[in-house]
Amino acid sequence: MAAGTFRDLTVYRKAFSLAMEIFKISKKFPAEEKYSLTDQIRRSSRSVCSTIGEAYRKRKYKAHFVSKSSDADMENTETRVWLDFALACDYISKDVWNDFEEKAEEIGKLLNHMIENPEKYFRKT
Repeated sequence: MAAGTFRDLTVYRKAFSLAMEIFKISKKFPAEEKYSLTDQIRRSSRSVCSTIGEAYRKRKYKAHFVSKSSDADMENTETRVWLDFALACDYISKDVWNDFEEKAEEIGKLLNHMIENPEKYFRKT
């Protein structure tokens, strides 16, 4: 598992894809949401990806790896909260919400695997 880069991780690829989907759909959010919901959902969804990258670079140190992986999971959960607001405000449909929720849930499970099994991601020395 340790060979390659963070971009080779399934969780990174899935998180990046979801962040891009969120970016595209958030372009349709109302202008008055620019500095609140739009910025927040884009920031948190992108932060999942960047924090996965950081965790991968810290994989030599178990506590740092687990901490960064946990941070990525936290950002994924924050993204899900913003998606709830987008649904409640009728900015996205229930079908879109369901699709994004399913993807975020899978990302969360993959991050949880990283948290519970850090040794599988350690560098080979």
